[in-house]
Amino acid sequence: MATVDLDSHSRANVPMIGGGSSAGRDSRPRYHRVRMVRIQQGVSLRSIARQTGTDVRTLRHQEDESSDLTLSVLQQWQEALGVPIAELLEESDGCLSRPVLERARLVRLMKTVAAILQQSKEPGIKRMAQMLVDQLVEVMPELQHVSPWHQFGQRRGLEEFGKVVEQHFSEESLMRGEVD
Repeated sequence: MATVDLDSHSRANVPMIGGGSSAGRDSRPRYHRVRMVRIQQGVSLRSIARQTGTDVRTLRHQEDESSDLTLSVLQQWQEALGVPIAELLEESDGCLSRPVLERARLVRLMKTVAAILQQSKEPGIKRMAQMLVDQLVEVMPELQHVSPWHQFGQRRGLEEFGKVVEQHFSEESLMRGEVD
């Protein structure tokens, strides 16, 4: 297998994260999002240094988005941060990363299955719903304590008041029918 040595001239039109290219005079290429992801995860450079066995100075250089990292270095960052490697390379479309989005979907699914289990009166449907609950808990054990959807919306606590308290009407306006 042949290797190609890329010098600084051959990187003139390298695509950057978020669009554009590195052909501009002042713009530096953005190869990764390591620093941004580390900050989002709330992990310190010292913690990464302990996990990887790399000194903080080297890590600071590596997390500069214009440094061209090897796949093995990206993999070390990925393992230390506990995120998918794709998260280090590209910005996600939505606000949530893929694992968080998948977890949210599983929680919603579990709420629906738990509501079916709670509301159903037929033994066959209850049995199927219970099988689904068991399978979901097998995939994600923390789903075991997820409650079903509320039947009539979220219940208010004793310290919370409804709209009746927020909107004030005089007796006269009620008598004249001025209130909707």
